[in-house]
Amino acid sequence: MNRATREAYRETLLGLLRRHPELICLDTDTGLFSADHAAAAGDQYLNLGIAEHALMGVGAGMAASGRVPFVNTMAAFAASRALEAIKIDIAYNRLPVRIMATHGGLSAGHLGPTHQALEDLAVMRVLPGMTVVVPADAAATEAFVEQSMHLAGPLYVRLGRKPTPALPPGPPPVIGQAQTLRQGADVVLVSCGPYPVLACLAAAETLAGEGVEATVLNMHTLRPFDTRTLVAAAGPARLVVTLEEHWRGGGLGGAVAETLAEAAPRRVLRLGLPDHFVDQVGNQEHLVAHYDLTAERVVSSVRAALDSAARCGRTDRKEYH
Repeated sequence: MNRATREAYRETLLGLLRRHPELICLDTDTGLFSADHAAAAGDQYLNLGIAEHALMGVGAGMAASGRVPFVNTMAAFAASRALEAIKIDIAYNRLPVRIMATHGGLSAGHLGPTHQALEDLAVMRVLPGMTVVVPADAAATEAFVEQSMHLAGPLYVRLGRKPTPALPPGPPPVIGQAQTLRQGADVVLVSCGPYPVLACLAAAETLAGEGVEATVLNMHTLRPFDTRTLVAAAGPARLVVTLEEHWRGGGLGGAVAETLAEAAPRRVLRLGLPDHFVDQVGNQEHLVAHYDLTAERVVSSVRAALDSAARCGRTDRKEYH
């Protein structure tokens, strides 16, 4: 059954609040917590209104006083309007504030570029000490919220808006450990978030029918980055392709390219949104298709890159060194 990651977060947190009096939920009129939810949480829920910068400051103060705040806002506001407070109040002091950012990527596509978060992963992953996580489905969200109870320092979690499909069964999701969803020696497909991960799995299936075997990594944690798993997967591969619901610069593709440039140079193709603001208004599925964040694009990109290498007479993996 399709479930929304933000709703999975809410239900998991409400269960944790009952067992952990040190937790507190700070909201900004996101609409995620109804009056009934707030009543169930009691004095462990506080709605500050539309005041994102203040939200981060209040969360930092509570964390410094021994509480563990889960702060709720939209990803676009966390990565821009509230960024100074996140940087100075939370990250600088390494406080255990859990920034739960809904409407990530294109999931607020119906509200236009002001509410779309296509820079948040680039911004958050460069803050020292900030753990950055992008669940690909509701089950992973539940796991990450539970695991955050044992996590030191601040956490940024990018959540969606509407229900998205569940991933096929695979290794348990663990913060800091990439999930290997499929193994193959020819190419590596790396993605994060619901639609990109599903697209890479579908692309791997198509490529296998053409004799190209792909490893598929769900790189749900952008910081700390699982360098070991990525380098091991890239070892025999001729090509690494990243796909993300984010601008091409600075996000997952940037993290993969930086890591491999230092540890295991390979050709890396970064697939994401083009370098301009979104020029259409529509729901997430429409915009994902419009900007071709699809299995078909992954397949065509892999074909073109491998064909180009073959025409140049480069057939072993050293061609990309």
